[in-house]
Amino acid sequence: MTAVQHLKRLTLGLTLLGLAAHASAQVQVTDAWVRASVPGQPSSGAFMTLTADSDSKLLSVASPVAKDVQIHEMSMKDDVMRMGPVDAVALPAGKAVKLDPNGYHVMLMGLTAQIKEGDEVPLTLTVQDTKGEKQAVEVKATARGLDGMDHSKMH
Repeated sequence: MTAVQHLKRLTLGLTLLGLAAHASAQVQVTDAWVRASVPGQPSSGAFMTLTADSDSKLLSVASPVAKDVQIHEMSMKDDVMRMGPVDAVALPAGKAVKLDPNGYHVMLMGLTAQIKEGDEVPLTLTVQDTKGEKQAVEVKATARGLDGMDHSKMH
């Protein structure tokens, strides 16, 4: 095989590899953080911004720092704040979706240890695209102090 033929095959192989890698949805995670906890505190919250390159949904989150991890939604109805688990969070193509204390967020329940300010908390997000293909997204969320949250909107 000549060097030119070898180069053509290598280029074709890399092109196909690139196409296969791009076939599943890519999700960008920015500003990931977890609320630090105090000793004995049973739960905490994780927050971030997610942007998918194609219509997708966040199905679940896992972390070794908690026995149970759920995606929750905070909402106001008839002047009553409600919070509870949701099955998934829609990630429309190209639109930033914020997980924050006042809307969708991740609940880390049954903490295995205190989360201290500055800790790097590993999170594994499971995202599914419209074709049904799932992708695991590994995130390191930095723990912020208890004063890192705006409490003024919570009643």
